[in-house]
Amino acid sequence: MATAVETNSGGEEAAQNAQSSLATGAARNLTTTTKTPPQMQGITSRWLLKVLPWVHVPGGTFRVNRRLTHTLGDGRVEFTATGAEVRVVPLELTELPLLRGYEDRGVLEALANRCEQRDFGPGETIIEEGRPADQLVLVAHGKLRRTTEGKYGGESVLGVLAGGDHVGSERLTGEPGKWDITLTSLTSGTVLTLARESFEEIAGRSESLRAHTARTAAEAPGRHTPEGEASIELASGHAGEVLLPGTFVDYESSPREYELSVAQTVLRVHTRVADLYNHPMNQVEEQLRLTVEALRERQEHEMVNSRDFGLLHNAAPSQRIHTRSGPPTPDDLDELLSTVWKEPSVVLAHPKAIAAFGRECSSRGIHPDSAELDGHRVPAWRGVPVLPCNKIPVTGSGSTSVLAMRTGEAQGVVGLHQTGIPDEFQPGVSVRFMGIDEKALISYLVSAYYSAAVLVPDALGILEDVETGH
Repeated sequence: MATAVETNSGGEEAAQNAQSSLATGAARNLTTTTKTPPQMQGITSRWLLKVLPWVHVPGGTFRVNRRLTHTLGDGRVEFTATGAEVRVVPLELTELPLLRGYEDRGVLEALANRCEQRDFGPGETIIEEGRPADQLVLVAHGKLRRTTEGKYGGESVLGVLAGGDHVGSERLTGEPGKWDITLTSLTSGTVLTLARESFEEIAGRSESLRAHTARTAAEAPGRHTPEGEASIELASGHAGEVLLPGTFVDYESSPREYELSVAQTVLRVHTRVADLYNHPMNQVEEQLRLTVEALRERQEHEMVNSRDFGLLHNAAPSQRIHTRSGPPTPDDLDELLSTVWKEPSVVLAHPKAIAAFGRECSSRGIHPDSAELDGHRVPAWRGVPVLPCNKIPVTGSGSTSVLAMRTGEAQGVVGLHQTGIPDEFQPGVSVRFMGIDEKALISYLVSAYYSAAVLVPDALGILEDVETGH
């Protein structure tokens, strides 16, 4: 009797669970899904490309003409930087006691050409006490600690050398000797070295250099502006027929030229995909959109990191500063802004550096302000927007750089491109149809042309060796 009851109960349960309407799984066969365009995680805000003013370069090359700039008589050696290559200004070699007052520019040019560049990181030994003293060391940028063995043992610190300092000019002549100091790098930077052998080779071909090194000549400083530019002679406050001074504005004899760089790829789409699967989204258009996004990301990366025109490698040595203690403090940001004090526009930093700066502000009870830029609220310091840029590298040890710049065609930093190019898809980007091959693949050549230029040295400043760790 109990068994009959159980059977009846099971039938009632089956009847209750029987399907009485169309299931959702089957219904989806008669409808379409709501879908998004293809997503790409690698797309970033690309603030650098947004804040730079873009200059049309119809000839493909952009020349930056500047006034001739260098300061003689201040005892410090100055350098020029072309991308990652640093070179001493030949006339600046007369700041060395050995060459003070020497006037043969051809010989000075030869000496400058023989200087070898050495990039270094923190903790490296540049010269070592007791080793043969056979070279001149010119500090382009960075900080070097000068030490010697103490009178009672241990290490005695003699001071710190920075950009423009030099050591070893007296080692190029006379009897060979040994170093009585050690130079150890405190930060990353660059030095130029001139070997004694190279100096002797050039002196052997130049009678004037041999004669000059045999005596000490007095330096007669030239007339320059406080910024180091050749001065323009003027007269003011006079009355009557006063003889006015004559003048001219001197220019750099070899101005920097920037050629447009290119990033390219070939996009391939099968004709069957392009013909049959274009609803509701056009497959070719979506493929092109994502390809151009990737090119724009590469463009920003190159504009930051390229050794030829990238901003990290095109800041003047005098415009590179270092943190006081490692992390980016408010004092460090103030110092950075002082390098571009004439209307700074933006600060660019890796998101980790911005977070480190926020921690330093919080530890001091400081609340940074914010600014509105293109409809976005962004962090700011002293009213200058601080924008994230993940293209600025962070080393394995957690150090990075922070850039401050003044943008604009009037003494600023600008982006370079050419508009109106054939098959233009976006400004500076072209998409050219390359044909259909025997595999029925449609090919498109996608090209982006771009560069960046620093019009005057003080338009770009870099805070180096910024620690991002806790």
